[in-house]
Amino acid sequence: MSQIEDFLSQTEEEEIVEAIRQAEDSTSGEIRVHIEKHDYGNAEKRALDVFHFLKMDNTKLQNGVLIYVAVEDRDFVICGDKGINEVVPEGFWNSTRDIIQNHFKAGNFKQGLVEGILKAGEQLEKHFPWHHDDTDELSNQISKG
Repeated sequence: MSQIEDFLSQTEEEEIVEAIRQAEDSTSGEIRVHIEKHDYGNAEKRALDVFHFLKMDNTKLQNGVLIYVAVEDRDFVICGDKGINEVVPEGFWNSTRDIIQNHFKAGNFKQGLVEGILKAGEQLEKHFPWHHDDTDELSNQISKG
């Protein structure tokens, strides 16, 4: 088995998907997690490519958030679309990154992702609250490359 299959257990993946559902429950925003082996030498560029591939840049209010993880390269990136990036407080993504990174350093990958998801969800709820006609535009499942 490669490191990507060993990164999270099935139960941990289910808990992450549940955190996404919980975070999205009160917002029109969309959160995705993508996990793959390598970032091909540039995690930021690869995360943006995945963001586009997953159609996260097609959300109605440009409020998608991707947590991208390159397991074997031991790197991750948080990408927010234009709408969310324009309204979060300065330093928000850095503080979210630090929370995830501290858990990752301790080997608590699931907890790092869950806390990052929930923190992003708080900002999405604040700036993009759920309305009765909102629909879940993107899958909540973890994508893998």
